[in-house]
Amino acid sequence: MRSRPHDDAMAELYRNDPAFALEVVNGILEDGDQAELLIMLRQMAQAFGGVQAVAEQAHLNPTQLYRTLSPKGNPALNSLLAILKAMGLRLAVQPLTAPAAPAHAT
Repeated sequence: MRSRPHDDAMAELYRNDPAFALEVVNGILEDGDQAELLIMLRQMAQAFGGVQAVAEQAHLNPTQLYRTLSPKGNPALNSLLAILKAMGLRLAVQPLTAPAAPAHAT
């Protein structure tokens, strides 16, 4: 059996199970590991049409996208939003804990 690069295997897994990909990305967001998030987004880009296709849809050049999604990348919010949109995803904000019940005036 021939081995293949880890990124290729993960891209295939995410392509075949998009719900799992969302679970993984949300778990990474909870942990707050930016380098891990960027690696995962690069793998997802491979899964959902390839880096070239995602770059075109995000209106970025492929070299810029590779650099942005490198472990040391630091994407601007507008780039991150464009990359996510190109993959059919969006950024959402959730409270860390359940909000406290509002205090009633007496």
